[in-house]
Amino acid sequence: MGERLKGKIAFITGAGMGIGRAAAVLFAQEGARVVIADIDGKAAKETVARVKTERGEALAVTGDVSIEADVERMIADGARHFGGLNILYNNAGVLWKDRDRSVLETDGQWWDRVMAINLKSVFWVTKYGIPHLQRGGGGSVIMMGSVSALVGFTRAQDAYTSAKGALISLTKSLAIQFARDRIRCNIIHPGIVDTPLQAPYLTDELRREFAAGIPLGRIADPREIATVALFLASDDSSFMTGAELVVDGGFTAG
Repeated sequence: MGERLKGKIAFITGAGMGIGRAAAVLFAQEGARVVIADIDGKAAKETVARVKTERGEALAVTGDVSIEADVERMIADGARHFGGLNILYNNAGVLWKDRDRSVLETDGQWWDRVMAINLKSVFWVTKYGIPHLQRGGGGSVIMMGSVSALVGFTRAQDAYTSAKGALISLTKSLAIQFARDRIRCNIIHPGIVDTPLQAPYLTDELRREFAAGIPLGRIADPREIATVALFLASDDSSFMTGAELVVDGGFTAG
């Protein structure tokens, strides 16, 4: 067990699988107590079980991050159970390439749903979570952006791209607003990551295409993004706020 997050309490959305699960386990390994928030209660409990195998402490809370009442309840339950919150990791998101396409092809209902989960959820988490960080004397807010917010793609996902772009502006606004409260806010822009969210779309042909287009020659593992979140959650990044960290294997450098 490490001590980079010793004594800290982290609230992680979308922690039932993928990057969120990897972060929950990693944060626990570094001493944090973790609130596992997910819409899938079974998946959340499985993450809790994995954390406990690392001799960590975790609580599963279930709800839809796009619904205000659900987020308010999950935040309150986590803070009550562990006695506060120090880290908010807004990891939850959806990637529906079959429904979220060009503005010419996307139905309004899917646009609204993508924006609700990928953007509005962060509004609710920060609205109800930041007061706990203020009472605790500070903390870290971590956003999950995307390289899709930085460059255009021929395979358009315009709702997803718009939501991730908006998170950049929100990150900077929160960083300035709450700096005097010793609350830092930063955003990670991952490239393609081998997660259950991506799995339905990652055919062998597409994997080869991505590998050829990424300078490091491969797709990322979820833990490689989680380690960046750990850096932002810990005091190792104590002088960073309002920053964007691109973790894409060199894709956007090309």
